[in-house]
Amino acid sequence: MNDEMSSPPFPEDTPYTMKAVAQKTGLSPHVIRVWEKRYGAVQPRRTQTNRRLYSEADVERLRLLRQATLAGHGIGQIAQLPTDKLHALVPTGYESPSPSRESSGDPRQVFDGCIRAATDLDSPTLEGILHQASVSLSRPVLLEEVLMPVMHRVGELWREGALRVAHEHMTSAIVRTFLGTLGGAYEPSLHAPSLIVATPPGQLHELGALAVAATAASEGWRVTYLGPSLPADEIAGAAHQNGSRAVALSIIYPADDPHLDAELAKLRRSLNKSVAIIVGGRSAAAYHDTLYRVGALRLDDLTAFRHHLESLRARSHS
Repeated sequence: MNDEMSSPPFPEDTPYTMKAVAQKTGLSPHVIRVWEKRYGAVQPRRTQTNRRLYSEADVERLRLLRQATLAGHGIGQIAQLPTDKLHALVPTGYESPSPSRESSGDPRQVFDGCIRAATDLDSPTLEGILHQASVSLSRPVLLEEVLMPVMHRVGELWREGALRVAHEHMTSAIVRTFLGTLGGAYEPSLHAPSLIVATPPGQLHELGALAVAATAASEGWRVTYLGPSLPADEIAGAAHQNGSRAVALSIIYPADDPHLDAELAKLRRSLNKSVAIIVGGRSAAAYHDTLYRVGALRLDDLTAFRHHLESLRARSHS
């Protein structure tokens, strides 16, 4: 007979069903099962009919694990920690910060609020937090300390099994719309330098490109956003028509596209030599040799991008 089936009667401190645990911890049953099977976070008892039953200690561990992952810790690194060490990872009062703190000028609190809303599939709250943050935070802080970290964290939670693909899609859709609105909120001067922003063929992830477009617009550039997966000749044609000083490309995924090298080389040949090519994104480093050959500049974050835009603009006036 299975050891779980032949275990002694359940003590009185093991009363919680899966549904009750989900209500008490804020975790979905799907996440609880993933954390149990994949990471061994808890080991519930089983009834004769194989239903899970959780103790008070199990509920406390799951509650602490949820708080710790929302605070930025990876479930794979903390699932096996003793409960007292989990308590040490969770800031006092972390689970219920006031709404005013989420909409304040503290980017960490805004980040936390966004992650909670994403986890809860609460699109109105996520939209509201981002709207408030657009008022209380500067554009560089909003982009570099909130939006990009939020998308990175949501992606991590999805890969760990803590979130479903629906959570990631909802968050991406809201952030995409928000970034589009953010980038269109600026009216550049007629004499502002022009920048083309796109992703090359096969690169379908556009949030990084949208963040680049919003950053450049906030720095006073006249930005033309072309969208994802555009051929080199179309990008070059737009740059020529607009008299652009630079083309900015985002390369997120995949990191091993065999056709991308040729597209980047074609783009360089099609552009005027004075037009700079700026490349960023999670997978840009994988194309380092090609970027070097075509004379493209690889930048690792939006801060470096802003500084380079300042340098390009200063050169145009020298």
